[in-house]
Amino acid sequence: MYIEGRMLQRLLTFFEKRSFGVCAYVGERLNISISKIRLFFIYSSFLAVGFPLIFYFMAAFVLDIRGYVKRIRTRIWDY
Repeated sequence: MYIEGRMLQRLLTFFEKRSFGVCAYVGERLNISISKIRLFFIYSSFLAVGFPLIFYFMAAFVLDIRGYVKRIRTRIWDY
């Protein structure tokens, strides 16, 4: 029992670290709990036949590009 709970916790931690961070970003910007935003995406995906998933992946792409530009910009000014 303990091993299964620990393995589940490791799995959840893995996905939280490797996820795109869209829910965390939106939660920080709007000052809303991240778990509520995740539940919103899950429930709305079922109701709207996946449209929120398209928004989620587009937001993940934009956040990834934004992080990449910030990294490049700091490297340019370091020289």
